[in-house]
Amino acid sequence: MDARTDPAPMTALSHKEARVIVVGMMFPVFMGSLDNTNLATALPTIGRDLGDANLLPWLITAYLLAATAVVPLYGKIADIYGRQFTLRIALVIYMLGSLLCALAPDMIVLILARALHGLGGGGLSTMGAIVLGDVVAPKERGRYYAYFAVVYTTAGALGPALGGFFAETLHWSAIFWFNILLGFTALAVTGVLLRRLPRHERKHKLDVTGAVLIVTASVSFMLAINLGGVRYPWTSPPVLALFALAAAVGVMFVRRLLTAPEPLIPIAILKNRQVCFATGAHAFGWSSIVCLNIYMPQYLQNVIGLTPTAAGLTLVIFMIALNISAGTSGYLLGRVVHYKLLPMAGLALAICAILVLAWNVDRVDLVGFEVLLVVIGVGFGAMPSLTQVVVQNSVERHQLGISVGTMTFVRNLLATFLVAVFGAIVAGFAIKAGGTGEFGGALTQDAAMAAEAYRRVFFAIAATMTVALISIVLIEEKPLRSSETK
Repeated sequence: MDARTDPAPMTALSHKEARVIVVGMMFPVFMGSLDNTNLATALPTIGRDLGDANLLPWLITAYLLAATAVVPLYGKIADIYGRQFTLRIALVIYMLGSLLCALAPDMIVLILARALHGLGGGGLSTMGAIVLGDVVAPKERGRYYAYFAVVYTTAGALGPALGGFFAETLHWSAIFWFNILLGFTALAVTGVLLRRLPRHERKHKLDVTGAVLIVTASVSFMLAINLGGVRYPWTSPPVLALFALAAAVGVMFVRRLLTAPEPLIPIAILKNRQVCFATGAHAFGWSSIVCLNIYMPQYLQNVIGLTPTAAGLTLVIFMIALNISAGTSGYLLGRVVHYKLLPMAGLALAICAILVLAWNVDRVDLVGFEVLLVVIGVGFGAMPSLTQVVVQNSVERHQLGISVGTMTFVRNLLATFLVAVFGAIVAGFAIKAGGTGEFGGALTQDAAMAAEAYRRVFFAIAATMTVALISIVLIEEKPLRSSETK
């Protein structure tokens, strides 16, 4: 298929038409976010069923790694062949991966299928932000991006509850059969609603070599993190060799960025201070939320003793608070001059709440826990719209796909690293499931050990969110464009 070299003229869309297209993209965004967290509460069940608990963390990291590596490629493919064509490719790969996951007979096959699953999932959330940039001017994107933030966070928060429900009442494979149903629905909905989408194709080269290098470096690093201190000493030859391999291939990846005709992450985008700071805030902020969505359900099971379903349902208030905050702040973003103030104040509030949770992780009661979740959700909700709009306000239209792809790539890569590192912290305490089964009670010895592990994880999450706050402080408040021509 030949790429179009000249962008098609912009088709003027009414607010109603733009809203319909945005709604059409919510299914893929929902699916992409759901798969970041829906296995969190089902992992113990999968480990027992397949008889291999040691490899369970790779069900999360394999998906995240694959999804991360292909995000910039999807951005460029969308710029070359069009948004709808690229979305269809992502959905088909996603459903094929889901089918293989549902039929997997053992853990190795399931991990490989999850990697294929991630190759499709990496394009789902990315395409939503790219399409939004096609149909709405930067000044108005905050309001529309709030819709995506609501869907993304809703899926992320519902994932643990949904995965736990399927694992307890049906079978863990039902998670993937449900994904296939969502995939067919998304194909049907987007096929109808995206017909009016403007076309802005432009010729690009795909940096497959760069994608292979970053995946190799990431896999080596995560193998070292997962094996070190558990199966091998940190100073053992296998662990040191993996770290060395990760460093060497990482250097090759950086060299590739500097020498490739069109590198995986364009140097011009990396040199844009606005884009760098906004991408940093986006990556560290969202990675913190992803880690909370993965490790809070585990904390509720391993320390408090809740069932998988109950642990997932306990986090619903977090989703509601974050959604309300995201929707309200997104609407206000294009209507105030100093649009950084609300996200900065909110992140500071969320950081304080996470610190309180970390400090009281072994003695928090149900009411206190829910209050902290509300504060974290309300505090974080203002950030997603800001970072997305700042990036899209700082690049030309023909760089929109790759700039959004770069932002998502950095976010997913960081989230994958943090999930692996925090998983190593938890595994290092040799956690056994246990607890009192209620908030505020005395902990068993095993649950106390688990509490100390999660205390460290939550303190680390507070630190990563602090980096997001610092990045927002460094963003320059430039006026948001009201149209693409201004």
